[in-house]
Amino acid sequence: MYDQKVAIIIKDDLLAWQKLNVVSFLASSIAIQFPETHGEAFITSDQVEFLPFMKHPILVYKADTSEKLQRAFQRARDRELAIGIYTNPLFGTKSGQENVQEIARHRVNELDLAGIIIYGENKKVDKALDGLKFHD
Repeated sequence: MYDQKVAIIIKDDLLAWQKLNVVSFLASSIAIQFPETHGEAFITSDQVEFLPFMKHPILVYKADTSEKLQRAFQRARDRELAIGIYTNPLFGTKSGQENVQEIARHRVNELDLAGIIIYGENKKVDKALDGLKFHD
């Protein structure tokens, strides 16, 4: 049992390809920032090596409204959890540099969130997610 949790919250009204895009980008942010989340490489009996997974399960939740996503975001900030963001304007950018520039144009309370990822102590993550349901 892990004492840390990874949770992704995405707006439920996104298109399927957008949801998958947001989830994959957000999951990568935790893997990059927190090496302790890395599992071991997979090695077959004939010694062929494959990339490892994150060792924590990644729970995906849905936010029916922007307000619910914003509430989870604020609750995660209040609990000083690690947070990654994906905003709606990023669907229109073409590079990592454009992503950085787009986010820099806005104050934190002006972000048009499409999804967030949070990582931290189980209980704190659970409190930040209060009222949200798993994505179906």
